[in-house]
Amino acid sequence: MEADIGLIGLAVMGQNLVMNMNDHGYRVAVFNRTVSKVDDFLAGPAKGSKVVGSHSLKEFFAQLKRPRKVMLMVKAGAPVDELIEECLPFLEKGDILIDGGNSHYVDTERREKELQAKGILFIGTGISGGEEGARHGPSIMPGGSKEAWPFVKPIFQAIAAKADDGSPCCEWVGEGGAGHYVKMVHNGIEYGDMQLISEVYQVLRDLVGCSSKELQQIFTDWNKGELNSYLIEITAHIFGYRDIDGNLLLDKILDVAGQKGTGKWTGISALDLGIPVTLIAEAVFARCLSSLKEERIQASVLYGSPKKPHDVDKEFFIDKVKHALYAAKIVSYAQGFMLMRAAADEMKWNLHFGNIALLWRGGCIIRSRFLGDIQKAYQQKANLPSLLLDAFFHREISRCLEGWRNVVAAAIQSGIPVPTLAAGLTFLDGYTCARLPANLLQAQRDFFGAHTYERVDQPRGKFFHTEWLAN
Repeated sequence: MEADIGLIGLAVMGQNLVMNMNDHGYRVAVFNRTVSKVDDFLAGPAKGSKVVGSHSLKEFFAQLKRPRKVMLMVKAGAPVDELIEECLPFLEKGDILIDGGNSHYVDTERREKELQAKGILFIGTGISGGEEGARHGPSIMPGGSKEAWPFVKPIFQAIAAKADDGSPCCEWVGEGGAGHYVKMVHNGIEYGDMQLISEVYQVLRDLVGCSSKELQQIFTDWNKGELNSYLIEITAHIFGYRDIDGNLLLDKILDVAGQKGTGKWTGISALDLGIPVTLIAEAVFARCLSSLKEERIQASVLYGSPKKPHDVDKEFFIDKVKHALYAAKIVSYAQGFMLMRAAADEMKWNLHFGNIALLWRGGCIIRSRFLGDIQKAYQQKANLPSLLLDAFFHREISRCLEGWRNVVAAAIQSGIPVPTLAAGLTFLDGYTCARLPANLLQAQRDFFGAHTYERVDQPRGKFFHTEWLAN
């Protein structure tokens, strides 16, 4: 019996996706460059399933229904290109290659065009949810050759996470590299979300003096309200997890954060497009700063810490911290959607932002309660420039703004670093400021470089230059 789809790359994500497809009635052929992994998989997790193993690419492709649908689950970058080259001799016109890794959208754009010239359809799809999501239902963000979508849609939507209303967290995103771009922005928002939560943790621990037991209760309570999200949920769990000696495991983990590059790509794209995703960028830099562990230890001895402010009303201040986190979270998502809007204009992608919000309601790392409100905002106004201009989000941020300011001010006075909480707040202040000091900046540019400037008393688009040393 021929397989419905094939998958190459049997690391944990690949294995879990295969078993997810198998659970939904699809026959999957598998291959791995290290062939022993195929045998181990068939003898282990896939034992008793309908999964078909292959020990060569020739055998693998011979087992697939036409048009052949092949999912590549290998490390992003050169390994993807190398694997595509190895697959080409076995592919026919109309066959479909699917890159399910965290590839850079630029590579996906290139691959789609190169394969299209050979008659091969290519899908670059973002997959979020980690190992657990891959096994039981991830968020899937496919883009690329739209002709391929009807062939993979039933499989993808079957294995995807389901929202509360039962709809699959998987829908066609757009042309070229749109799927991987949306996944990249998802990861950028994820960076911001995680850093915001980490800063709040330090504020509650060092400024408010909350114990791990109190932190667990606070986050458990927060997860029942407007902050309900996957990351808040798992953070509450982390605060209660004990090592084998009975002590909190979190306190034993080295404060050096890793990263795989998608947050950096988000920042680079934002700079290229001129979109100020300041909160997300600071989240990336915070991870970079954390890696300077030895230097930070030296500097802490040299500089010490500022004097702590006066005692705060614990319960009252915790509520302010909740407001700060919620408002900053909104700004993080708003920046991400602003970036996707700019990229869609630049790349001529037809992105539906409300649908993208729906894709993230289940399965993915950044699933949050207010994603439904984001969908409503774009449903009411498809060309909304920013979520910050939507009535619901304006009301929510206005309600939380005083608390946000108080928390950032208290943290700064206490010497507690809050780069993303502060960056989100100053972005909001800049975005809502009708007259910024950029007039002085433009005057300086014209002074030393004759870069010209526009005037408030003249029509936009009319430029002037002044000989500043003439008087």
